[in-house]
Amino acid sequence: MSNYGDFACVYDLLTSEIDYQKRAEYFDQVILRHGGFHGILLDLGCGTGKLSEAMSGLGYDVIGVDNSEEMLSAALEKKLQSGRDIIYLNQDMTELDLYGTIDAAVSALDSLNHLTDYDDFCTALEKVSLFLHPDGVFVFDVNTCYKHRKILADNTFVYDYGDVYCAWQNSRRDNDVIQMDLDIFVTEDEENYLRMEDHFAERAYDEGQIEEALQKAGLEIQAIYGEDSFEPPGDGEQRLIYVVKHCKKK
Repeated sequence: MSNYGDFACVYDLLTSEIDYQKRAEYFDQVILRHGGFHGILLDLGCGTGKLSEAMSGLGYDVIGVDNSEEMLSAALEKKLQSGRDIIYLNQDMTELDLYGTIDAAVSALDSLNHLTDYDDFCTALEKVSLFLHPDGVFVFDVNTCYKHRKILADNTFVYDYGDVYCAWQNSRRDNDVIQMDLDIFVTEDEENYLRMEDHFAERAYDEGQIEEALQKAGLEIQAIYGEDSFEPPGDGEQRLIYVVKHCKKK
């Protein structure tokens, strides 16, 4: 499994079209709508820290967790520039170990899809459940099976940003797993460029698998929304938003 070392170098550039402030405000609205508040928030799979920074700016005490040292290095650079009081931990999702309970949690941009083993997916949810306050809210998004089968599939995507060029090739595997192979070229001067590569995979889980994993973790679904909305998912939805809380004792 990749730790996204070379990918981390260009991640912010490849995601430059994403409005993280708008996305943070959406997550904030979801959390508040479902009984949450501005307390301690876990950003699971925080990457380079863009969402962590935005959530911190909205009043949350943020703990960002990622298994990539290179991603966290970029996150720490942002923290130094902003001066925000964000805690970053280098941990795998399946080995999450926090200092105490959290009031809310988010996991964005298909971070959980990177867990291609179903047992690992279940374990990650169980870890969040372990540290989530009894009344806490966990909001996460996942790429859908439709997106993996119809959009990503065996396609190649090319990104040309002048000094950075990335060829992104997808290969479909069994169980809705997409193998992703990146060739990255960064211009050093007029005659030379640096070539890097990275390889990782994502798996799409169907709604039945996700519900089963949540039940194992002692979590129940409060809502499932279409991407960045408060509406039910439509046909051909590429990303789902799950809102879950601890199961209430009967």
